[in-house]
Amino acid sequence: MPKKKDPRLTRLGLDRYNQCKRTPSHPTKSHVVVAKEGDKVKTIRFGQQGVKGSAPKKGESKAAKTRRASFKARHASNISKGKMSAAYWADRCKW
Repeated sequence: MPKKKDPRLTRLGLDRYNQCKRTPSHPTKSHVVVAKEGDKVKTIRFGQQGVKGSAPKKGESKAAKTRRASFKARHASNISKGKMSAAYWADRCKW
């Protein structure tokens, strides 16, 4: 018998765990992910609605590069916490 898909994935319209998705209709958060690490599964919403992350990396301006570096430096300790932190996913999907 095949495994049943996690209802969190179905409700959010995701195909698999650890896949981030934009949420344009959410009132405050811009992205969502159902994170899975080992047996732990957690729904994480992150990113402020209406705020841009970074410009495309190819041919980015000096200001965009500085902005990206500042974000990574400011949130480094939270990013290093791994897949179960919002900062990790913001770094991966938005920056």
